Amino acid sequence: MTCTYRCRPTPPKGPMTITRILLGLSVLAGWAATASAQAPTDTLRLSEAISTARSANPMLAAARLRADAAAERIPQAGALPDPQLTLGLVNRPLDGFGTEEPMTMNVIGVSQMFPWPGKLGFAEDRARFLASAETQSAAETEATLVSRVKSVYYEVAAMDRAITIMERTRELLRDFFQVSQTMYAVGESVQQDVLRAQVAVAQMTEEITSMSQRRIAMAARLNALLGRDAKTPVGGLDLPVVGGELPSVDSLLVIASEQRPALQAAYDRARAAGAGYQQARRELYPDFMVSLEFGGRPQYNNMGTVMLGFNLPIWAGSKQLPMRREMQDMKAMETAMAQDVYNETVAELTEARAEVERARALTTLYATAIVPQSRAAVESALSAYRVGRVDYMTLVENEMTVNRYEIAQVQLAAQYHQALARIHALLGSIGGGQ
Repeated sequence: MTCTYRCRPTPPKGPMTITRILLGLSVLAGWAATASAQAPTDTLRLSEAISTARSANPMLAAARLRADAAAERIPQAGALPDPQLTLGLVNRPLDGFGTEEPMTMNVIGVSQMFPWPGKLGFAEDRARFLASAETQSAAETEATLVSRVKSVYYEVAAMDRAITIMERTRELLRDFFQVSQTMYAVGESVQQDVLRAQVAVAQMTEEITSMSQRRIAMAARLNALLGRDAKTPVGGLDLPVVGGELPSVDSLLVIASEQRPALQAAYDRARAAGAGYQQARRELYPDFMVSLEFGGRPQYNNMGTVMLGFNLPIWAGSKQLPMRREMQDMKAMETAMAQDVYNETVAELTEARAEVERARALTTLYATAIVPQSRAAVESALSAYRVGRVDYMTLVENEMTVNRYEIAQVQLAAQYHQALARIHALLGSIGGGQ
């Protein structure tokens, strides 16, 4: 009988066996690469990145300079006002400007203002507490900076791992594509499988391109934190393994209450407001001016003068009393803000610890169950395909599932270390470089 359409010849058994064996070897090679793949070459260690950021980050430098400037205000606040020197020619006659008259003298005098006792002391205390608050704020800025460096570092490291996984998967898909072409040529597969395999390779290339561009942007952010040019190359980074369980929130909170710089800064500002209030209370009392003068008379006995003056706070209702109420409100405000910082610390610690435990538990689940089981599913599909019980695309879909799970496992590891970095910052600790 003559065929009116192009007939596909019955494929021989030999090519069928060869192509299926080739496909099986491709899958096994992919698994071997997964098992033996190591982290990318570490060109920038985390400890080096932290050290660079602490020495070169302009935001941290500004915070430290602000603290230094605040420390310079302490002696200023406790110092007496500058004394005044007076020079004069007194009672000189206008007709000759001579010194013959008894009342004529050459005067030199000095005067000094003395604030009411306690004013300067509390002013100095206020400046000291504010300087301490700025020092603590600089330490908080440093801890936050280190946390951000770690977070971005781990994000880039996770991207490096993900790109490695996707590139390995793409190579495996290309092997699948070549095998599908061979199988189609000998009549063991349909053209739709070839097209699907080609699309799978293209989709993986798209994901790699997208991840690579995100990696460039994240590397630029890391360079900015390190005080470097945004285009400075950042090679492959290291992603440490997930650690063990953390102490309880209550235990962490005890440490944070004593060591977190932001909390100590808030407490210092509240103390500064308290000292300012005590100073404002004394503004109702007068300041004293002591003056000493010497009058030299060339032809007569010399003369001396001692004077004592003080200001009169007669406008206290519109000046000193409102100042006192202002500082009282400032004290209450700073106390409330310190409580708010404490509450935020509790919330952030609880959230970060929960994130650490979530990422740790899921990473363990992926490593011990999900990823091994998904790989076992690929093995099962491969065995079934060898005897013709499943189609070719089942292998591709199962391998793509393994790819997604492996990337998710890497991302969970990064999230674990990022949350741990936030906890270190909340505890006022720079943390290790691992």
